[in-house]
Amino acid sequence: MYNSPNKSHAESILLQTVESFFSENPAEAIKQYTLAIYISFSPCSKCCDSLIDFMRLHNRIHLDVRISKLYFPKNSLNQEGLKRLKHSGVSLRMMDRDDFSECFYLFVNEQKLFIPWSDLENETKKYSAALCYILNQDEDTKNLEKVCPAFGLFFSALTAMAEQQQFQLLLGNLMSPDNIVRKQSEEAYENIPGQTKVTFLLQTIRDAAAAEEVKQMAAVLLRRLFSSAFDEIYPILSTDLQNVIRSELLLGIQMEGSPNIRKKICDVAAELARNLIDDDGNNQWPDILKFLFDSVNSQNVGLREAALHIFWNFPGIFGNQQQHYLEVIKRMLAQCMQDQENPQIRTLAARAAASFVLSHENNNLLHKHFAELLPGILQAVNDSCYQNDDSVLKSLVEIADTAPKYLRPHLEATLQLSLKLCGDTILTNMQRQLALEVIVTLSETASPMLRKHTNILAQSIPQMLAMMVDLEDDDEWAIADELEDDDFDSNAVAGESALDRVACGLGGKIVLPMIKEHIMQMLQNPDWKYRHAGLMALSAIGEGCHRQMEAILNEIVNFVLLFCQDPHPRVRYAACNAIGQMATDFAPFFQKKFHEKVIPALLQTLEDQTCPRVQAHAAAALINFTEDCPKSLLIPYLDNLVKHLHVIMVAKLQELIQKGTKLVLEQVVTSIASVADTAEENFVPYYDLFMPSLKHVVENAVQKELRLLRGKTIECISLIGLAVGKDKFMHDASDVMQLLLKTQTDFNDLEDDDPQISYMISAWARMCKILGKEFQQYLPVVMGPLMKTASIKPEVALLDTQDMEGISEDDGWEFVNLGDQQSFGIKTAGLEEKATACQMLCIELMGDGCLNTEHFEELGGILKAKLEEHFKNQELRQVKRQDEDYDEEVEESLQDEARCFSHSLLFKLSVEKD
Repeated sequence: MYNSPNKSHAESILLQTVESFFSENPAEAIKQYTLAIYISFSPCSKCCDSLIDFMRLHNRIHLDVRISKLYFPKNSLNQEGLKRLKHSGVSLRMMDRDDFSECFYLFVNEQKLFIPWSDLENETKKYSAALCYILNQDEDTKNLEKVCPAFGLFFSALTAMAEQQQFQLLLGNLMSPDNIVRKQSEEAYENIPGQTKVTFLLQTIRDAAAAEEVKQMAAVLLRRLFSSAFDEIYPILSTDLQNVIRSELLLGIQMEGSPNIRKKICDVAAELARNLIDDDGNNQWPDILKFLFDSVNSQNVGLREAALHIFWNFPGIFGNQQQHYLEVIKRMLAQCMQDQENPQIRTLAARAAASFVLSHENNNLLHKHFAELLPGILQAVNDSCYQNDDSVLKSLVEIADTAPKYLRPHLEATLQLSLKLCGDTILTNMQRQLALEVIVTLSETASPMLRKHTNILAQSIPQMLAMMVDLEDDDEWAIADELEDDDFDSNAVAGESALDRVACGLGGKIVLPMIKEHIMQMLQNPDWKYRHAGLMALSAIGEGCHRQMEAILNEIVNFVLLFCQDPHPRVRYAACNAIGQMATDFAPFFQKKFHEKVIPALLQTLEDQTCPRVQAHAAAALINFTEDCPKSLLIPYLDNLVKHLHVIMVAKLQELIQKGTKLVLEQVVTSIASVADTAEENFVPYYDLFMPSLKHVVENAVQKELRLLRGKTIECISLIGLAVGKDKFMHDASDVMQLLLKTQTDFNDLEDDDPQISYMISAWARMCKILGKEFQQYLPVVMGPLMKTASIKPEVALLDTQDMEGISEDDGWEFVNLGDQQSFGIKTAGLEEKATACQMLCIELMGDGCLNTEHFEELGGILKAKLEEHFKNQELRQVKRQDEDYDEEVEESLQDEARCFSHSLLFKLSVEKD
C-alpha cells in the first residue's frame, strides 16, 4: 500500500479497502482470516489505534504486520502505539530476506528473482532488536538504557539512522513532479526545527550512500538556511556543533568526489563565511582562509576550483585583513589565469577576479592595482566563449555596467574583443548578444570614454543592423490574432534595443552620421527583411537622435510613408511602427508639420482587410498620433476619422461574433477613445454612433480570452463620457455603472494579471469626475477593492546568484545588482494599479467630497504609512547626494524617485460634514 495525496497513511487506505470488501461481500465477513500486511514504515500512533479499532470490529481476523523500517522510533507516541498494537494481539515483526522475497514476488514481479542488498541481514537484525526493545518496555524497565547502557546507545544510533533516512526521503519528495506530494513535503520540512534541519542537512551532504540529487538538494537548502535565517539558528547552536559544521564543510569539499556536489558545498561554505564576518570585519572562521591558500596551491585541480569558487561567491571573505592580503590575492588570481593545462581554472580565476572588482565598484585605487589582471580576464572571455561557456562574458557585462572605469586602461582591447565575438556567427545568439551588450552598456555608463573610440562604434552599428535582419518568414504572421510577447532572446529584438540604447547614450551627433547611409541602403534592398530592419532602426533611434533628425524629418517622413504601400505586410507594419514612434518622439512638432500626410496614410492602411496585424498596428500608430495632437489640428479630420473607425469597428464586431477574432477591434476601440479624448466636446455629435456598440461589448465579452478587449472598451466608454460631459453622458450613465458594478462585484475573483483591473480603477476615477457627488452612492461597492489596491505592498526579495537562476524578469520582477553575488528584486506587478488607486482616492473622490469620516480614517492610515516611508527614503537620498559619484544624472534619478511619492501622496486632508 502507499500513502494517499490527501495525507491518509497506507494503513488507513488498507482498512478502508477491507471494509469496502466486506460491505460488498457480507458472507466473507464471517470467515476467519490472517491478514499479512507488508509496509515500508511501522504504523504511527494514530494508525496503531485504527488497526486496534479494526481488530475489535472484526475479531475473526488476525493481523500479521511485517515492517521494512521503523517510523520515527524515538517518538514516544509511536512507541506507545506499537506496544498497544502488540497487546491487542497483532503480530509485529521486521521483514527479513524471505519476507522481502515474498513481497517482491507477490507485488512487484513474479517472473524475476529478488536480489537482496548487501547489508540486508545486518539491517534486519538491528531493526528487529530496536523493535524488540520498544515492544518489551514496561513500567518496571521503562528506562532500559540505565540497565543496559550499550543497548541504549545502540538504539539511539539506530533511531537516529532511521530518522535520517526518513529525512532524506522527505528531501526526495521536495523534488517530486507531483504538486501535492511536493507541497506536503514543503510543509513538513518547514515544521522541522532549525537546529534539526542543520544537523540532518549536513549529515545528508556527508552521506556517501545518499543519492546525488538528494545531496545537492540538501546543500541548496543548507545554503538558503544560512542565507535567510542565520541569526535565528546559528548563534543558538552549541559551540561544539558550530565547530563540527565548519570542519565538516571543509572536509566535505576535500572528500567529495562529485564536482557538482562539491560546488554546492562550496556555496554553503561561502554563505557561512559571509555571515561569520562581524561588524568590525573580523573573520570568525580563520580556518577557511588557510583552506583557501592551501587549496589554491594544491596539485588537486578540484581543490583549486573549490577555492576559486568560494572566492568568486564571497570576495569579501578576507574581511578587515584584505588590505594585508591584497598582493597575495592578486598574485593568486594572476597565477591561476595563467594555468595553461586547465582551462576551467583560468575561467574560474577570471570570474573570481571580476567578482572581486565588482565588490569594490567605487574603489578606484583598487581598480588601478588590479588593472594588470584585465588582459587575463579578456583572454578568458574569448577562450570560454569558444568552449560554450558565457559566464566570464557575463562578468564582463557586469563590470561594464557597475565598474566601467576599471576597463579604461584596456578599453580598446575590450571593445575590439566584444566586436569580434558579436560578429562571429559560430557562437550562439546569446553569446553574440552578450558581447554586443558590453558595448551598449558602456555607451550608457561610460559615454565620455566611449566617444573617444568612434572607430569601434562605427563598426558596431552595422552589427546591430545585421542582427535586426535576422528574421524568419512566417506565413501565419499577417493573420495572427494573438500577439505573443516579443522574443527577447532573438537577434532582431536585441539589435533594435541596442540601437535605441546607444542612440540615447551617445546622442544623435555621433550616432546619426554613422547609421544614416546604412538605413538608406537597407530601405532600397529588394529583400523585405532589410526594408523592415531599416524602418525599425528609424523607430529605434528617434529618441536619442531627436535634435539631429528633426532637421531632416520632412525627408524621413516622406520616405517612410512610401512603405505604407509596400508589397510585404511586415514592411507595412514596420512603416506604421516608425510613424507611431515618431509621433511620440517628435510630438507635437510631428503632428503640426505632417498631419496632412500622416492621417490619410494611416486611414488608408487601416483599411487593409487582408492583413489584420497591419490594420491593428495602423490603429496603434493613429493612437500615438492623436494622443499628442492639438485639438485644433484634429477637428478638421474628425468626420473622416470617425467614419473610418466606425466602419471598421462594425466590421470587426461581426468578425468577433463569427470568427472570434479580436486583435484589430482592441486597437480600434482604443483609437476611438484617443480621438474622443483629444476632441473633447467636439465628439458629442458622434456619441450615439459608438456608445450602444461599446456597451454591448462590455456586457457580452465575458470570456477569459476577451478580457483585454473588455478592459479597453471600459476605458473607451469612460473616456468618451469624460469628453462629452455629464449632460450628454447621463442618459447612459446608469447602464454603464451597472455594467461596471457587475464587474466590480467579481473583483476578488479576478486573477492578479487580469488586465481589467487597471482599466476598472481608471474608469472609476473618470466616472467619479463625471458624476461628482452623485458618485457617492457607488462607494460601498467601490471603496473595498480600491482600498485593497491602494494598500498593496510590493513583494521584495534579497536573492543571491543561485536563487536568481529560477526567476525571470518576464515574471514581473525587476532586479538591482548589489554586488557580492546578491541582487535586490521587486515585483512590479500591481504597482501601476496601486498608483492609480491612490490618485483616485486622493484627487477624484476627495476633490468631489465623496468620502465620509470612516473612509478618511482608513485612507489616512494607508497614506500615513506611505508618507513615513517617503520621508525615510528622503533621508537616504540625502546620503546619496554626499557620495563622491554624485552628479546631475544621479540627482535626476533621485528627484524622479521623490516625485513618485509626492504626486500621489502629498495633499491636504480636510473633512467637511454636511
